[in-house]
Amino acid sequence: MMNKRARRSTAVRAAVAAVCLLAARGARAGDDGFARFYRQPARFRPRPPAKGRPAAWFLQNTKKLRLDKRVYHGEREDRAKANGELPYRYRDAASRPKLPFERILFVKRFTYHSSHFYTDFLDGCSRYGGNISILDLKTGEVKDLFPEDSGMAGGIFGRFTLSFDATRLVFDWKKAPIEGFRIFEVDVDRTGLKQLTFPPADERQRIARYTRHTHGGNQRNYFHQTDDMHPCYAPDGSIIFTSTRPEHGVLCGTYLTVPILHKLDADGSNMQQLTLSAVSEFSPAVLPDGWITYSRWEYVDKGQLGIKCLWAMKPDGSGSREVYGNDIPFPPTMLHGRPVPGAPNKLVMLGTPHFPQSGIGTVITVDTTKDIRTRDPMHFVTWWVDIRQEPGWNHFVGQGWMRHQHGPLYMDPHPLSADLFLVVHNRDRAWNDPTAYELMLLDDSGNHWPILARDTCSLWQPTPLVPRKRPPVVPSTLDPRLAEKGLAVCFVQDVHHGMEGIEPGEVKYIRILEQLPRPWSCRRLWEPCQNLVNLISPRSALAGKVLRGVVPVEEDGSAHFYVPAGRNIYFEALDGKYRELQRERTYVNYMPGERRGCVGCHETPRDTPLGRRESALALRKPPVHPQPQPGDKAAARPLHFVTDVQPVLDRHCVKCHGGERKMAGLDLRGELTKAFSRSYERLLRYVKTTDEGSDWGGSEYLPPKSVGSHASRLIKQLDKGCTGMEYKLPLEDYVKIVTWVDANAVYYGSYWGRIRIEHRSHPNFRPVPTLEDALATDPPVPWDER
Repeated sequence: MMNKRARRSTAVRAAVAAVCLLAARGARAGDDGFARFYRQPARFRPRPPAKGRPAAWFLQNTKKLRLDKRVYHGEREDRAKANGELPYRYRDAASRPKLPFERILFVKRFTYHSSHFYTDFLDGCSRYGGNISILDLKTGEVKDLFPEDSGMAGGIFGRFTLSFDATRLVFDWKKAPIEGFRIFEVDVDRTGLKQLTFPPADERQRIARYTRHTHGGNQRNYFHQTDDMHPCYAPDGSIIFTSTRPEHGVLCGTYLTVPILHKLDADGSNMQQLTLSAVSEFSPAVLPDGWITYSRWEYVDKGQLGIKCLWAMKPDGSGSREVYGNDIPFPPTMLHGRPVPGAPNKLVMLGTPHFPQSGIGTVITVDTTKDIRTRDPMHFVTWWVDIRQEPGWNHFVGQGWMRHQHGPLYMDPHPLSADLFLVVHNRDRAWNDPTAYELMLLDDSGNHWPILARDTCSLWQPTPLVPRKRPPVVPSTLDPRLAEKGLAVCFVQDVHHGMEGIEPGEVKYIRILEQLPRPWSCRRLWEPCQNLVNLISPRSALAGKVLRGVVPVEEDGSAHFYVPAGRNIYFEALDGKYRELQRERTYVNYMPGERRGCVGCHETPRDTPLGRRESALALRKPPVHPQPQPGDKAAARPLHFVTDVQPVLDRHCVKCHGGERKMAGLDLRGELTKAFSRSYERLLRYVKTTDEGSDWGGSEYLPPKSVGSHASRLIKQLDKGCTGMEYKLPLEDYVKIVTWVDANAVYYGSYWGRIRIEHRSHPNFRPVPTLEDALATDPPVPWDER
């Protein structure tokens, strides 16, 4: 018979497990079951520890993970274990180091209770009221920028950026549940408030189209309004921010939506979309060289949870490149990257879980002079908090590691130097406690000094109210004539560089592919159990893909070619039989008119050119347009199993693998199954793919030939030849098969149409997509005929 505490603990763990299952695997009940579970996060809130509890209490009352071999922080951890003490200390305010500024700007806001790191604006906003305030360190006085009767104090303040001269700030603010976040600017003397972004003209129609109130009479927090958030001043005075205006849905979610980077002129005019990313981009900040760093979530042929990393781009959107984390699955989320003063190659960031918590976690510095393909660049400032699984945090408690969902936790690290930071800190309360977070000063030795706390709300984003040096304006080098054609130009100096085990001259072609974002308008209101996760494949690929063609590689490994601009483009290096040798597994948004080059395959930003670029054979010729593969009439087409692979199977395979004859127990007929086809489901076991539907599968760097055609039993059998088959496949049919394999075995070529077998009598049942259909953001059929 369990006692009351044990029953409560079991119920809490069961609720957390259910949240994880729904979030990671997709709710079988569809949109509404998923949202309904998250409506009241207090149901699975862990009980915070009472003050003064010993470490042994944690052992008895939190879930212990046997992670000592997985979570390890070297000598610092060894010393802490030897001493039997916690490695962090709380000091009194009188001993706080003197700071070189007198005022701190910060946000007052109740803690978000978000289901994921990226859903603060979706399901984390139920507690309204807050402000942006200034703390005088000498007197302790706090002044709010917005009076209680101004109307602003009744909303939710998101994030802000202080201008370089420290006279004004730009911020995002939300008025009410059915309204989105908008960008505002105000002077620090509380004058000059102006709104910079406004709802689109069709905002009310959008909300009416997508909102469904089927939650037992309760309206959810998110109504499919658009949101403009996380504004940041660029050196030229323009404003970089993230917005949901493109109406992209999260590939692994239901109603969850995607904000991506945009740009505004200083007066709010000339809004420009900077990327087409399929999943979220957050928290832009300017670097000392004038570039913009930001957090980018992506999964091109790798697990859906593990890669939220730091990238950078020029303020015009060109030159996008990895800063750190593109192959590093833990921590799963890297947020709020900010440059460290006096250390040009170092940033501070926050490491957080993916779900079900808001973006709260541990403070980490990143040294980009070290190998960014490893964990070596990371230095955990608050190493006693780590993330090595989902959900939640791992905490060092003196003799080992615990997993629980309360403090100590951190947010918003603002670097003052390489070893001193302003931070937001929750000492020991639940992660989503509305008032748990206070402002502190933290050093690299684990000392915490209090700055400010409030009983009425949490405090966020401490920022010194002082001028800072304006970075240089990065000039735009976009070619307007090329931009008019919607193109960019790419140059590869030697594609073999960086590919171990691949001989010079082995790469003959580069295949150009595109990952498609998923529009809101493809959502399945008629297929609630589909949950939008399996629209393209059962698990291997969550995003649709378009083939853009192939380009030749010269004898010296160089290539010079056009790519479509404003798309999510990635490459595959192919041998002479069009088989993939290596896959990029990340994408680049080439801006219209952009010209850029790379040294080789899987280079880092620090790789230097191999001798003189001008000597490359490809540069002696004009750039080439992508060409059709053998058997294709056009270079660009959707990748669709029914029209690409099934006809090849019908011509060459079904006579032995279908009907009465099912050699090797393999039935390759194209008979439809519940969501796909018999042949497709049978062939998947013979194809080596990564798993986008997994949490972290394939997140790490993979050597050449690890996945795809060279690693798949299907292609090895075709190369060997089938028993009783007196001929090899014609090249055009063979290329269709290897292209499908190397595209991670997608089934559907677009997001449109009804795919469940029970809808087979519907006129829009499993339509064959055109290229235009695959790229479309609106349904190719009338709305009521979807």
